[in-house]
Amino acid sequence: MRKTGGTEKKRVRRQSTAVQNAAKDPNSDTPPRKQAAKKDVFQLFSEKVRDHKDLESRWAVLQETRVEYFRGKDFVSFLRNHPELKDILDSDKNLETEDIGNALLSKNLLVRCDRVVKTVRPGKRKLSTWPAHLEIFPDQVFSEQDAFFAWTFVKRRPFWQTLLSFCWPVLTLAICLFPVYPHQCKLLILYSCAGVLLLILSLLLLRGAVFGLSYILLGKRMWFFPNILAEEATLRELFRFWPSKDEEEKPKWTTRLFYAVVAVLIILLLRHHAPDEAARARYQKRVSNIIDDVLEWSPRLALSGMMEKQQTVVNATNPDPNTAENPTSDSTGPDSIPDQPEPETIDYVEHSDQYNHDGDHTHQ
Repeated sequence: MRKTGGTEKKRVRRQSTAVQNAAKDPNSDTPPRKQAAKKDVFQLFSEKVRDHKDLESRWAVLQETRVEYFRGKDFVSFLRNHPELKDILDSDKNLETEDIGNALLSKNLLVRCDRVVKTVRPGKRKLSTWPAHLEIFPDQVFSEQDAFFAWTFVKRRPFWQTLLSFCWPVLTLAICLFPVYPHQCKLLILYSCAGVLLLILSLLLLRGAVFGLSYILLGKRMWFFPNILAEEATLRELFRFWPSKDEEEKPKWTTRLFYAVVAVLIILLLRHHAPDEAARARYQKRVSNIIDDVLEWSPRLALSGMMEKQQTVVNATNPDPNTAENPTSDSTGPDSIPDQPEPETIDYVEHSDQYNHDGDHTHQ
């Protein structure tokens, strides 16, 4: 009786586990590892598409978070020009672009966004092509017309970026140890930094001059290196040379004339208050002295300077070394008797003897 009861319990357990497995996936014949690999296909496809250079994307702020996003029409044209990327999807490679987008949205690899500012700003003819601020769209369905989609997964870092992250502490330590570098290394670093700074300032001045001339003479806004001062831009966008298309209205001739007069007045004012040769020489000498102090500093000079200061302090407290050895010789108290020269003492003795001798004769 005990054996039959134990076998019945085992049969019940086996049947319950079989029912649970059938309830989990009744129509699938593939093992769970293959199912997991099939789910990762869309993740791999998303990473390949995101890393591809032909898909145009930008960075924006989505609920206080910087995200990388693209437009729906750019995604459609990208897959039309690169159909070989669909082979990553294996059995789903024959899906339409809209179905692929909906699959990425359902797997939370993408999120549909919308622009925050939905009205045309004053002075512009249409909305911005790439808005800087986004918000989540309520209907999470793929669309090609005026739709933005942001990546939700974290992009994997290349190996060279990981190595570069370990170099930042070394660079910080090297900057802190600049005063103890050899003189030639200091000169090399100084001239390199000064050259880079001069290049940046010259580029900004040239950029502003080109913009001012094009605005006043032609009525166009031409910013070369348009993203050079942008805070939210990738390295590729930062050094983009050609300016973007001017989407604003052409300024009026009165506005252009006003800015032209203001620019001429500023130039005349700067020329009138320009420093003379003597002031320029004084400023150059002051700056050169500061630079020389930085370049010529060394720990040996610092230690010698400390020793000199210590010696000057000792000399200020004890000006005469002989008096420092015999401090009692300079005592001038009320009971002390000043010393008299020896010749005067001898003369006094001689005069006293003569006086005594004359006194004896008179007494006799």
